[in-house]
Formats: sequence, C-alpha cells, structure tokens
Amino acid sequence: MTQPPAAARRRFGAVAALGIGATVLAVSSCSTQTSAMLAPADQPFVLGGVTNVTQIAKLTGHDSINKTGKYDIAGQDLGSMFLADGKTWFVFGDTFGQRDAGFTGGGGTRWRSNTLAYTADVDPADGIRFDGYISDDIGWAKELIGSKKVDGVEMTTIPTYGFSANGAMYLAYMSVKHWGDPGEWETNYSGFAKSTDHGQTWTKLEAPRWPGTSNFIQVSVTNIDGTLYFWGVTHGRFGGVQLMKVAEKDVENQAAYRYFTGVEDDGAPRWSASMARAKTVADGTVGELSVVWNDYLRRWIMTYTDGGGAGALIRESAHPWGPWGDAKTLVSASDVPGLYAPYMLPEYTDDGGKTIYFTLSKWDPYNVYWYSADLVKRN
Repeated sequence: MTQPPAAARRRFGAVAALGIGATVLAVSSCSTQTSAMLAPADQPFVLGGVTNVTQIAKLTGHDSINKTGKYDIAGQDLGSMFLADGKTWFVFGDTFGQRDAGFTGGGGTRWRSNTLAYTADVDPADGIRFDGYISDDIGWAKELIGSKKVDGVEMTTIPTYGFSANGAMYLAYMSVKHWGDPGEWETNYSGFAKSTDHGQTWTKLEAPRWPGTSNFIQVSVTNIDGTLYFWGVTHGRFGGVQLMKVAEKDVENQAAYRYFTGVEDDGAPRWSASMARAKTVADGTVGELSVVWNDYLRRWIMTYTDGGGAGALIRESAHPWGPWGDAKTLVSASDVPGLYAPYMLPEYTDDGGKTIYFTLSKWDPYNVYWYSADLVKRN
C-alpha cells in the first residue's frame, strides 16, 4: 500500500500442522469456546489497556532478520497473516526491489502490487523468520494479483487479508483507482483472488465483489464453525466497521452473504441479504483492521490504524457484532511516527493470550516490523 499513514506456541504448532482449514478447526475444537465467541448475552468490558509495548524485530527490508533483499525486496508494507497448507502466510502490499537512500514512503523500482511470504515459525517471541516467498524463476518475490498500474484507472491491487476455505486459499483485495489525500483513496471494487496450487498462481474471481464505495473494501476474516465472518471498512481510514458472514461452502456465491443489521430484544443478531441495510458495529476512523478472538480476555479484540492520527488502536467486544468498547492506544503515533496496519494472528500469543504479537508498518522506511504488547485487565 503506497499511502502515508509457551502454551500458546504448542497450540499453534498443533493447528498449523493440520494445514488448510486449520483456523476453523482451532476455533471449533471446543463447543464451549465457540459458544463464548457467539454468545448473545451482554458481557462487561474487561480490557484496561496495554503495557510493555516492544519492537522485537524488523521483518522486511535489506537489514531485516529475513534479509529480504535476496527476494528483490527493499521495501514493502502491510503483513496481515493467515493459516493454510500447514504454514503461516504473510500478505504484503506494494513491494519495491530498489529504493534510493533516504526515500520516504512507498515507491521505488521493480514494483509489484503484492507479494506473499510463508513460514513454519511458531515462536513469535524473537521475531518471525520466513521460509521464503512465492517467487519467480530467478527467486524474486512475484506479484500474485495483477494490476494495470495506471493512475485513475487501476493504480494497484492491494490484498487486505487472506483466508482458507474449501481446500483453497483466498486473498481479499481492493482494486485501487487512485491514491488520494492521506487516509483516503478511490477504489474500483473489492473482491477475492483464489489459489488451488499452494499459493503459486492466483485467479481473480468475478464474484463476489463489492462496489468501490462500499463498507467492505478492507476486511478481516475469521472462520467460526464453518461460517466466515468479515469485518469491513471503506476505502480509507475515515469510517466505522460493518460485519457480514457467509457459509464457507458458499464463499464464492454473492447471494449467500448476510449483513448484520442489529440485535433482537434478547441480544441475538439480525442478518439481511441486503448490504444497504448493514449497520455499523464499531464507530471511528478505522483503517487496516484486524479482528481475532483472545483467550486471555475471553473477548474479541480489534486492532486498526486510526485515521484521526492517534496511531494504532485496540478495542474489545464480547460479540463479533459488538458493542465494541472504547478505543485504547496500542502504539502511539507520537512514539512511532508514520505507523499503520497493526495485524494480529490469534495463534501468535504467549502467556495464555496475555501477550499479543502483531505486525506494524512504518511509512519511513516503508517496511514491516514485529511488535508485542501485554494486555491489561481492568481492576
């Protein structure tokens, strides 16, 4: 994207070894846990804040722990994560092979709109070592989802999240028409690209797709008992979050998607086939969001870039549809200028979920870093 700004390890290893579909198996292995994730009853907020925020490692760039220059990567951003095919996959946006010294922000030569790294590393405490990238014949990380690279037509195609379903791998992406003012861009549409050969080649699906002005341009995805939940925001960092769901088996059927429209008197969620009826589940100026279940809090947590300039924020909810608690600072923009895109993976935690790990992009030097933070319960 070229726009400014121990027990857990053992559980991760068991899940990752299962391969495609591992995320849903991890979630649905315990009916009590699944019930907690979808329980309609009101629950108190329990997140007091975070402490011990630490930059552990630089993941991308010539001087990173992964020495990505060997894949012709000098700079790239984003880094959302998903499990598939027995690996963890890191999904990156605009990637450049060469950048002049002192260059700030996205740009350079040997441009690819997106790239994909993979790893079997299950120990997040010292940074994540990549096993490789999906690469071309000479070993350079290759573009997966093509783009026209014409400003005002289609400038780039940016993957916002990945997931596995029905034995295939999917990347949710947005077709960017034009990078506008900081925190806002024009998009043609959002949709999915699909791979059935372990990430080597990708096909853009004609459906499902969402209009470029919809609230599902950037998404975060979780599979709960065979149902995919998508939290979505619009084309930038200036609006709130909406929620949609679909049965995994129907992921490519646009008509099968249902949009959250509110709750019944007993707290049960209401769903509609009409996207126009979708209600906002979390207010704010939200961009580059990531939503996961956290075992320590027994709550959903959401991290995102604040379009208002506060930095990377974190919120909690007992239910996928909210209500979501007040935003708390995860990483302050005053501490890390130019930060964006704090992405989590539920399996990358320690101390029963008390310590979370996440990627974080920095506009300068336009690369991705690995961070940790300890969650603090109220009282």
